[in-house]
Parts: sequence; C-alpha cells; structure tokens
Amino acid sequence: MRKQKGFSLIELLIVVAIILIIAAIAIPNLLRARIAANESSAVASVRTVNTAMISYNSSYPTVGFAANLFTLGPGGVTTACASVPTSTNACLIDGQLASGTKSGYTFGAVGTSGTYAVWGTPISPNSTGVRSFCSIADAVVRFVASGAYTTCAGTETPLQ
Repeated sequence: MRKQKGFSLIELLIVVAIILIIAAIAIPNLLRARIAANESSAVASVRTVNTAMISYNSSYPTVGFAANLFTLGPGGVTTACASVPTSTNACLIDGQLASGTKSGYTFGAVGTSGTYAVWGTPISPNSTGVRSFCSIADAVVRFVASGAYTTCAGTETPLQ
C-alpha cells in the first residue's frame, strides 16, 4: 500500500471552520474599534473648530465669529492656504474639515457676532459612529447618544 501525501477534505473543512469562527469573533471588535476611532476624531475636530472660532473672533473682531466652516478653511477648492488669510478664508482649519466631512462624520457650524455653535453627526449611525457631538461658545464638547444636530442648545450631556 502506497502512502498518500496531503490533507483530506474533512481536515481542510475543519481548518476553514476554525478560521470562520475566529473571523466571526474578530470582525465585531474591529468595527467597534473603528467607531471609537471615528468618535475620537470627531471630538478632536469639534475642539479644533472651537479653537479656530476663538482665533477668528480675535483676528477679526468687527466680524465676530465665522459664519460657517468654509470661512475658517483655506477657501476655494484648494487645500493650500492663501499667502494672506482674510475674513472669508481664514485658513485656521484644514480643507477637509472645512468641507464638512471627515472620518465618517459630517460637521457644521454657524456663527454670529456674539456666539457660535459647531456640531458633528455620524454619516451612517451605528456604522461610522454612535454619538453626535456639539459645542457652543463656552467650548465644552457635548454629546447625545443618538440623533443629529442642526445646532447645539448647550443642554446636551458634557463629554468627560
């Protein structure tokens, strides 16, 4: 009787089944890690816009706070800053954040001469993020567990 080399079909099926079980355990953890990373990025972006709004208000006191995110960015379709920033393209935040979309979140901001609000909402809830974040002129980042912002009332739960 000759000796056969290789694996039987049963052995290969068992190995494939083990790999599928490991993947079924690992994939949800990877998705949760991705959501956590997107939320951390969103909080950092809201804080960046807070700092940019305060800087904008200091640089252009007659205007007040920036009217929107686009005003805080480099302006136009370029991501490079103009040689001399102006009140219409202050170059205080990067072009991607100024476009309103970054790391699975959409961002918005409104400002007047006396106050401002900034918010970030997940593009696809439960896939790119779970919580929505916002901040007003007191620079405290707040969140709600679900729902989208169109403005920030200041009554949401502060982030700790």
